[in-house]
Amino acid sequence: MRSPQDTATTQGRSRSDRGRLVGVAAIAFAVSVVIENAVLAGTGAPSYGAPIKEVLAYYAANRDSVAIASGLVALYLPLLLVFVTGLHSLVERRGGEGADWSRLAVATGAALSAIFVLVNVLQIGLALSAGGLPEVMPAFELIWQVHAAAFALALPMLGATSIGAALAAHESGLTPAWQRLLGLVGGSLLLVAGVGNLAIADGSALIFVGLLGFAAWLVWLLVTGVRLVRS
Repeated sequence: MRSPQDTATTQGRSRSDRGRLVGVAAIAFAVSVVIENAVLAGTGAPSYGAPIKEVLAYYAANRDSVAIASGLVALYLPLLLVFVTGLHSLVERRGGEGADWSRLAVATGAALSAIFVLVNVLQIGLALSAGGLPEVMPAFELIWQVHAAAFALALPMLGATSIGAALAAHESGLTPAWQRLLGLVGGSLLLVAGVGNLAIADGSALIFVGLLGFAAWLVWLLVTGVRLVRS
């Protein structure tokens, strides 16, 4: 028969292992996103305000790069879900302080994953169709516009996920106050950018506000992930 001390030790190890898993998921997600964006930026991916002929030429010439980026998306979306659901579990096991915020992170993280699936399904369609088109077709331009609109609408979901995760992690004692501030700032910038989603889909420089917020959240993920792994 196991003693109470053995049971407590086993439960402590289980919580520690769970925390490490959540931390690894956060780090792997952030690193995968950085690599994906580096691949697309390195091949000169067009902005949403670029002429449609330039967009066609890019996707016709960079099918392999799009394939790599889409493969990374297929990897990091499950990691995002592991992180938000694992964080919620950690918060509940630590007494439930911040559980409402972690539920928000789970809900918006799931919605974000669905939107990112749409963004990348459309991007794959652009790459597949561009090679066989001698000139820009109305359907190709429509797919590009829907792709831009979906990305723009992902920003507020990303912002809400950032805010929910940052508040949940801090209120449960997993992160210090400065990390909460970093997550809140990043999430707020994403929400502000999301309000102008039509302008962003049309090529507005407002997208850089969202990208700055996204960068802040990636930093938050990395430092939080490292903290969870080390603890």
